Amino acid sequence: MFPTHLIHHAAELIDQADSLVIAAGAGMGVDSGLPDFRGSEGFWKAYPALCQQAIPFYEIANPAAFRRHPQLAWGFYGHRLRLYRNTLPHAGFDILRRWGAAKTHGLNVYTSNVDGHFQQAGMQDTHIHECHGSIHYLQCLLPCRDSIWQADPFIPEVDEMQCQLLNAAPTCPHCGGMARPNILMFGDADWLEQRAQQQAALQANWLSRASRPLVIELGAGTAIPSVRNFSHRVMLEYGGRLLRINLRESQVPFAQNVGLAMGALEALTAIQAVLDH
Repeated sequence: MFPTHLIHHAAELIDQADSLVIAAGAGMGVDSGLPDFRGSEGFWKAYPALCQQAIPFYEIANPAAFRRHPQLAWGFYGHRLRLYRNTLPHAGFDILRRWGAAKTHGLNVYTSNVDGHFQQAGMQDTHIHECHGSIHYLQCLLPCRDSIWQADPFIPEVDEMQCQLLNAAPTCPHCGGMARPNILMFGDADWLEQRAQQQAALQANWLSRASRPLVIELGAGTAIPSVRNFSHRVMLEYGGRLLRINLRESQVPFAQNVGLAMGALEALTAIQAVLDH
């Protein structure tokens, strides 16, 4: 049963805003069919070979894994790269894009997701801040220099049962050593963050011109609070309101904000139905 009064309140917040700030965590991708790595159980269900070896997410999502077990690490990231390329973003992305297009100041995205699905859904690349980087970009594992390049030429072949890369791993065009995804991993002192910093600067400039921003936060939990911290900062610094969509942690600060204990696609579709009437 939909919380009807809350959905109507959410629709009012969207109507009143001059701009939309989309703040998305891992829960945003679940409706597209992407695996949820919440807890070891969800992660190991998606990667049984890592379950057999009792390798937790933080150990494989770690630059040290590329040094110790390069074929396994690239098996994991190669599989994800292929999965994200081949998975279509769910219809909720398009709903958000259309809402943003109707606003005088448009839409901007802050996401901890590395799947590139906001770009794939047709949102402007210059209006997206990927705070943990993107799987669609590579860097040198060392790194030998501050260089980031697109992963497009790399077509991974992966033995999914063994989580092993079968073809050659991508290499650095400068030193010939192994490349890795330009993603902020656990225990990562070598992540090259200049791309994310450029995105952050563009976003700060955009936010400074918004007068009534609404943060629509989707699938962002408290375990890794990057996205939630950003949502709260927009509220405090820019006088924004918050619409939080989260199945498990939907509580919001202040009565003028709305929390919906729903999945992303379900909530966005329900709000769209109210806006259509």
